[in-house]
Amino acid sequence: MKAVCPGSFDPVTTGHLDIFARTAAHFEEVVVLVTGNPAKRTGLFSIEERMDLIREVTADIPNLRVDNWAGLLVDYTSAHGINALVKGLRSSLDYEYELPMAQMNRRLTGVDTFFLLTDEKYGYVSSSLLKEVARYGGDVSGLLPEPVAKAVEVRFREEN
Repeated sequence: MKAVCPGSFDPVTTGHLDIFARTAAHFEEVVVLVTGNPAKRTGLFSIEERMDLIREVTADIPNLRVDNWAGLLVDYTSAHGINALVKGLRSSLDYEYELPMAQMNRRLTGVDTFFLLTDEKYGYVSSSLLKEVARYGGDVSGLLPEPVAKAVEVRFREEN
């Protein structure tokens, strides 16, 4: 059975890595799917940069690969024989946001969404919050994988 973990991952966090590793323990193949338009840099990192960082920090997970997609998620799952979507939930707010999408995806193609509860040590970790902290020189060590933390630091240094 194949699963996809979709998201913007701008940047990928230790919370994301926890979800990826736990997903890989339950599925034959896991695709970390970076979503967004590859022709436009709309975040801190381009789609390709995000993919490279994810590949680097997930190299120890043999049944995981990284891809990108700019269209409907269910079109990707249908085109690639994906049976399941996996999403991490930090709180009830995430559930409220994800539930209608999961229901729509199931209605459109029959693909099921599996929700994994985030490990409590990552419950407050989000890419947006970490970018904000890092932008102002705050310590994000342990919340971003080391190569990602360095890339974030370099990017903010370049922007200033």
